[in-house]
Amino acid sequence: MFTILKELCNINGTSGREHKVREYIISRLGDIPYTVDALGSIIVELKGKEKAKNKVMIAAHMDEVGFIATYVTEDGLIKFDTVGGILPAVMSGRKVCFENGTFGVIGSKPVHLSSESEKKTLLTEDKLFIDIGARDKKEALSCVMPGDTAVFAPDYEEIGDKIVSKALDDRTGCAIMLKMIEEGVKYDTVFAFTVQEEAGLRGAGCVTNRVCPDYSIVLEATTASDIAGVADSSRVCVQGEGAVLSFMDNSTIYDKDVFRTALSLAEEKGIKVQVKTAVAGGNDSGIIHKSGFGVKAAAISAPCRYIHSQSNMLKKSDITACYELARALSEKLSDA
Repeated sequence: MFTILKELCNINGTSGREHKVREYIISRLGDIPYTVDALGSIIVELKGKEKAKNKVMIAAHMDEVGFIATYVTEDGLIKFDTVGGILPAVMSGRKVCFENGTFGVIGSKPVHLSSESEKKTLLTEDKLFIDIGARDKKEALSCVMPGDTAVFAPDYEEIGDKIVSKALDDRTGCAIMLKMIEEGVKYDTVFAFTVQEEAGLRGAGCVTNRVCPDYSIVLEATTASDIAGVADSSRVCVQGEGAVLSFMDNSTIYDKDVFRTALSLAEEKGIKVQVKTAVAGGNDSGIIHKSGFGVKAAAISAPCRYIHSQSNMLKKSDITACYELARALSEKLSDA
């Protein structure tokens, strides 16, 4: 699973530009039938050893946060907007890669030329640009046009038992689903690799209207603030404490019975689990649960430090716990 995750993270694909990620996932499916919908999501209706009483859909999004070129200056610098939520504080000085392979650096005014007040002021996106090394506007436009997208440059590393990379949100969920598909399932299960989650939960709604599941399980990465200077009550979730279950976030109030079932299953099977201690963020459940005639939803997330940056950090044991809980919960709901 972790080899697959590394390969997925090293592929570039922001919202609306997931084609390379999609091609990789399809290559892993082999002879397993699949469908690609009009927006580009992959739907795999996997036959199990037994027929399910309820239709369960497991979902994870293929896209990652990124950047889109909006304007090229006379000096050949590229102005941009973000695709998904990225703070300017994690942008400056970072390498990015455009769809065609062009590399650049996100630049800003150097500290030596900044006034004392500027040094104390939070950096804003309008003060940033992407430098691809072009001499002027003409040369820059020969490499990058307005509308072209970029992502943080791939830089996958392992630090002890932790993984550091761009796009762990949510190639982690995709890797877990590929492992489940390759190992086979007990009950008929639908797997959805969705598009455009970071741009506003767009692809999952179309998939859900097509699949019409009774239950959904969204596999995600969620914010872990277990770092220095953050009070225990504000940490949201903690690395090393297992899979994260949500009772509510900014887009979903999760089904109470499914939430409790997941907690009970984790205890029964000895799977490490924790409850997200903040109503924050959101994921594809936000559109899935209110699609069609309504879907009972659950979210299982890996606790991720430095999310939506070039250096997301996850612990391997937490990812494994997400995998184990997803498998157990999907079987339970399929036969409920």
